[in-house]
Amino acid sequence: MNSPADRGPLALAALASAAVSGLDPVSVEEVRTGPTSRYDVAFVQDAEHRRWVIRSPRTAAASAQLEQAATLTHLVARRLRQSVPVVKGWVALPEGGRAAVYPYLTGRPVELDLLTPGPGLTASLGRALATVHNLDPAIFDEAGSVSYDAETYRTRRLADLDRAAATGRVPTGLLQRWENQLEDVGRWRFSSVPTLGGVEGDQVLVGEDEPGELVVKGFLGWEDARVADAADDLAEIVAALDEESLDTFLEAYAHTRSERPDAHLVDRARLAHEMSLVRSMMAAVAAGDLDAAEDQASALRRLDEETSAQELAGALARATGETDEDAGALARATGETDEDAGALARATGETDEDPSDVEPEGRR
Repeated sequence: MNSPADRGPLALAALASAAVSGLDPVSVEEVRTGPTSRYDVAFVQDAEHRRWVIRSPRTAAASAQLEQAATLTHLVARRLRQSVPVVKGWVALPEGGRAAVYPYLTGRPVELDLLTPGPGLTASLGRALATVHNLDPAIFDEAGSVSYDAETYRTRRLADLDRAAATGRVPTGLLQRWENQLEDVGRWRFSSVPTLGGVEGDQVLVGEDEPGELVVKGFLGWEDARVADAADDLAEIVAALDEESLDTFLEAYAHTRSERPDAHLVDRARLAHEMSLVRSMMAAVAAGDLDAAEDQASALRRLDEETSAQELAGALARATGETDEDAGALARATGETDEDAGALARATGETDEDPSDVEPEGRR
């Protein structure tokens, strides 16, 4: 199925009216999406001043994801303090599949790069995301979400790497660096947890609590939810936060988790963030958007240059016998990320010799 080219905001408003009894549209606001987006989206206001969101899938795969996400959020809504989108009505599409309508959730997206250390929104995000990861995996199984154990997920990442190499657009230095990390089995010993499949700032809704403090009020974007690596949900967060803010986030996250996070969680989150550039590039190629594909390829080349400089700085530090403190200062100056493991260790109270780091864990 493919979404008709002329399905604009007025067509979406008409679909919303058909999906929900009593929804009489008086205004509609189109949400602009790119060619790689899976959905046409619009905000609709009705005669009773209620606001609604309509999502119309563009492909059969997107339609299936929308149906599954709706089943999951219906189950999750009763188990989270944060709001999630719960579908109130469906409408069949001429080309197949269904569009979904749900109430507009209040709140504003969080700007991850503006988060600061200390009590407040950064800690609230850590606690809120931990509550998602604490959910019973059986809920996701009931909704039909996919589930991966640690080794299966590592294998999938290696397959992604092979596909990335086949494009010819990824620098060989990055490919080798990623392969080394993926073949380090010790980094991939974790217990799979319920995840959103990746969390970006526009998926996190922020509002004020009763004392007037900013807190996380809701989570959007459940179409990629799965039982897998918690690192996927941390990828954008660890990339955006500075060292002190990351410490705040990880401390709140670790203290709220029902099981202590593994020692390599942040390492894998960094890797997931880097490899997200490849997935974006390949999605652009599949959509025929070669300009976007080249933009992503340029970002990969810049990343290769940055990581090469970081590795050189680390090698020089070791060769000159610098102290740990000197190496840390050099790493921070060059953007090195080795200290992320230390941030997680401080948050969890874990030492380098912690036995949990060498015991294989995982869930299918």
